[in-house]
Amino acid sequence: MRAARLIKMVLLLQSRPSMTAAELACELEVSERTVTRDAQALSEAGVPVYADRGRAGGYRLVGGYRTRLTGLHRGEAEALFLSGVPGALREMGLEDAASAAQLKVSAALLPSLRDASRTAAQRFHLDAPNWFKEPKTPALLPAVADAVWDDRRISARYRRGEDEVVRELEPYGLVLKAGVWYLCARVAGGSFRVYRIDRFTAVEPGAERFEREPEFDLPAFWEERAEQFARSILRARVVVRLSPDGVRGLPYALDSPTVREALADAEAPDGDGWVTVALPVESEEVAHTQLAALGPEVEVLAPEGLRERFAADAARLARLYRPEGGA
Repeated sequence: MRAARLIKMVLLLQSRPSMTAAELACELEVSERTVTRDAQALSEAGVPVYADRGRAGGYRLVGGYRTRLTGLHRGEAEALFLSGVPGALREMGLEDAASAAQLKVSAALLPSLRDASRTAAQRFHLDAPNWFKEPKTPALLPAVADAVWDDRRISARYRRGEDEVVRELEPYGLVLKAGVWYLCARVAGGSFRVYRIDRFTAVEPGAERFEREPEFDLPAFWEERAEQFARSILRARVVVRLSPDGVRGLPYALDSPTVREALADAEAPDGDGWVTVALPVESEEVAHTQLAALGPEVEVLAPEGLRERFAADAARLARLYRPEGGA
């Protein structure tokens, strides 16, 4: 434990001109007294750590000293490629590995490039979850992530409706979509499937590793399955008329990959500029909620039941906004 801390201290000093005892203590998560003892131990071991006295003092390396202890181990190298997603790293239990990897890279860079990580962080940040939703980290995510990194089979209990099923899985990859974690895995001896991590109730890593299919492409697999899922839930069909504002607002009201296709297949606008569109939807109930966001910019033509819902909504609104004393 102490050896790792001493190495980290050297790398910190190598990546910066100097650091105060308080700064080192904060980075190393130890007391300033421990920093003093560690600096003395490094000096006795031949590492030229020099302590500057006074208010502006601190610790620095003398004579351009550079350690060769910058090699990344596999876990650090893999975590480094995820370093732009700090929240995801924390949830998978990889934050420490990413921090060590970034520090080693920073220490290996030329002095003129050592601010690269800071300047990049000031120019790009990924915030994956949806607005106004508090993301919840699945308790079993770190265990699943470990199995993914290690290519290790798992035995998992999965909640499906009111029941639980047991699956022997080969975990290929993790996907974070709108704040929800998914596992792309192959059922032992079967096909690839997608599982929501928060529906796992137990995960037991197996003793055996599995051989990954070299042709497996996680981004391509996810894109295909996500589109299949989005289309599979569209089991109903509605016909609507849209004003020009309604046409512009439709992609925001219906989060569906088929909206653009429906608009592309629509007939030319009528004399008032309105467009008639046939839309695949999940159900009449869901379509009612989604299309209501367009207000008077949409008229439902079919099915009749959905049209009657909107007519009833319009009548209620008319009563609510009727001037006082009006008929």
